[in-house]
Amino acid sequence: MLENIPNVHLGIIAVSRDCFIRSLSERRRAAVVNACKKAGIEISEIKVTVENEKDTLKAVEEAKSLGCNALVVFLGNFGPETPETLIKKFFDGPCMFVAAAEETGNDLVDGRGDAFCGMLNCSYNLGLRKLKGFIPEYPVGTADDIAKMIGDYIPVARTLIGLSQLKIITFGPRPQDFFACNAPIKGLYDLGVEVEENSELDLLVSYKQHAGDSRIADIVKDMENELGAGNTYPDMLERMAQFELTLTDWAENHKGSRKYVVFADKCWPAFPEEFGFEPCYVNSRLATRGIPVACEVDIFGALSEYIGACVTYDAVTLLDINNSVPADMFEQDIKPKYPQYKLTDTFMGFHCGNTPFCKLSTCTDCNMKLGKINYQIIQHRLLEPEGSSPDFTRGTLEGDLTPGPVTFFRLQTTPDTKLQAYIAEGEVLPVGTRSFGSIGIFAIKEMGRFYRHVLIEKRYPHHGAVAFKHVGKALFDIFRMLGIETINYNQPADVLYPTENPFK
Repeated sequence: MLENIPNVHLGIIAVSRDCFIRSLSERRRAAVVNACKKAGIEISEIKVTVENEKDTLKAVEEAKSLGCNALVVFLGNFGPETPETLIKKFFDGPCMFVAAAEETGNDLVDGRGDAFCGMLNCSYNLGLRKLKGFIPEYPVGTADDIAKMIGDYIPVARTLIGLSQLKIITFGPRPQDFFACNAPIKGLYDLGVEVEENSELDLLVSYKQHAGDSRIADIVKDMENELGAGNTYPDMLERMAQFELTLTDWAENHKGSRKYVVFADKCWPAFPEEFGFEPCYVNSRLATRGIPVACEVDIFGALSEYIGACVTYDAVTLLDINNSVPADMFEQDIKPKYPQYKLTDTFMGFHCGNTPFCKLSTCTDCNMKLGKINYQIIQHRLLEPEGSSPDFTRGTLEGDLTPGPVTFFRLQTTPDTKLQAYIAEGEVLPVGTRSFGSIGIFAIKEMGRFYRHVLIEKRYPHHGAVAFKHVGKALFDIFRMLGIETINYNQPADVLYPTENPFK
């Protein structure tokens, strides 16, 4: 994961309004640093306290010299609204603004900081300068409170840093009739993300050039170790290892000015016949390393996956919001154990075989399908002779998803290039799917209404990114920081969507 996801190096700068006691802000800053240490959060204490614009320059320079790529601007007292907001202007990275709560009722004269008031001026001044600072939901607190806010801020900062240095590399064009993966690239530029679009032929030429590469043998061994008993087609591994090298070399050679890379690749119908395999397993392996490879040239799917990888610092996947759960399966396998869910709260998330091996079930006693290399049933039906043994349609990684909490989400541009997003927290149930591909039974409260009044109504595509944790809070904050005006979520049963019929 470390190779393609940024590390956050935090610094904290205390600010002080000149008519307040400077030592109060500095003492409170030191208390926050100590609280961070107790919480296991590494943070550099910037010794320059900002009272004026020259202090701002000195503090930012000190932060840069310490290698900081994200800052916490701490109002230990009221704070100087111009110098403190200029920190964000002069620092090339995310900045969080927080304020100290009053500590005691025994000294509200010389010991009162009024940072509660100062945050209002800080926010107003940021707005005047059109600067984007991250302000938590309730940004005023004790040292321990601030340390918790900083902990919540780290995945937000990590994602913003990653996106600022991200390039999406595509090999396309999209398959016919996949307008659902429509991706006007203006939205990427609005976010500061770079894109490089290539042909499938470019990829094929590069793949052939990697034939016989001396590194292939080591990758094959790594695949064998990962798959274990799931290595059902050992003759395929050399071809897939060659493809993995092709992608990783391309990423390294085409980063250009950027540090981080993800892919959005065309994977059918021409790919398997020309390359000799399905790319799904290779895609899954790169996702494990923080380099998502979105299926079907889904550019905004790749972007969403990368956001999820930055937030969780873990592997993610991209799945179709694919099929409903049969009523008899729900009644037999789900309703007795999970009475909190309705049938319409459940669905199956599926893709051909792109989910990382580490996110597939190891549950041998709950009737769930374990991970193994397989062939793509749909493509075999489409591309190979009827009744034949699968050949070039092999290469998917199949298994039921590991049960547990998930967040289903997507950042997407509309055809008229407006960015919108959705977030829905839920879980993968420990129930066997009895189906094929990388697949799981998802349960999300009020999914039926969300499906109709968000996914359909807002015309989202069928692909969604899956993070294997509940990270809705961080995602919401990130989308807000990115300036996404429409952020949809699954509303509770007693809250109607604007388009929902109240007489239903």
